[in-house]
Amino acid sequence: MEHNIVIALLLTAGAGLATTIGSLLGLAVRKPGPRFMGFTLGFSAGVMVLVSFVELLQGSIESIGFLSAHLGFFIGMMSIFLIDFLVPHEYIGQHDHPGGKSANGLMRTGLLVAFGIGIHNFPEGMATFAGALQDVRLGIAIAVAIAIHNIPEGLAVSAPVYAATGSRGKAFLWSFLSGVSEPVGAGLAALLLLPFLTPTVLGWMLAIGAGIMVSISLDEIVPAAKSFGSEHTPIVGVIAGAIVMTLSLWMLK
Repeated sequence: MEHNIVIALLLTAGAGLATTIGSLLGLAVRKPGPRFMGFTLGFSAGVMVLVSFVELLQGSIESIGFLSAHLGFFIGMMSIFLIDFLVPHEYIGQHDHPGGKSANGLMRTGLLVAFGIGIHNFPEGMATFAGALQDVRLGIAIAVAIAIHNIPEGLAVSAPVYAATGSRGKAFLWSFLSGVSEPVGAGLAALLLLPFLTPTVLGWMLAIGAGIMVSISLDEIVPAAKSFGSEHTPIVGVIAGAIVMTLSLWMLK
């Protein structure tokens, strides 16, 4: 179990800090094309939705029963809804940001997006941690999917901060900080729950994690993918992600 805990924390840290990859893309002033963004975000959503229903929720049902598992699932969905309602955040490319032409406006946009992403990444860290505790290979799949959609989030932070300040260091720092909340979320889950970790507690964690990831995928990632104006590439990405995840799970059985 201790070995799995260390791996779970490392996977969560890697997924969260993928925001720095997006930051580097922003600093290189090379934005990925809309089709690439639409496909990769769709791919991430496909992986997360399939693994949530096929592995996380199913594992929870086997552990705590059908009704309790679905209650945990909806708790996870509602938690993300409340977070998004109270602290919304956007991807670069979704639409123009108000005040974006002035340096102060750009800086404010970057910092607000960093704050929003940080809040959203916190429960993602818990979901990745729960999946990795259940099965390390499952945790890897979840971490990769979350890392993929964290890349444009890093870009959304670094691009306006860099444009406002001209400082690559500040742009990278704020992007880095927005991703740190993900391993912090996993660490908090470890501190609070591991002393009481039982199959029942893990079952609830899996169900809540599944709800978190489905809600993020449907309410955030897919709309963001469509916003890049890439026609049908987002749904192609969703299908591809689901297929790749299905084949991966099948080969790991």
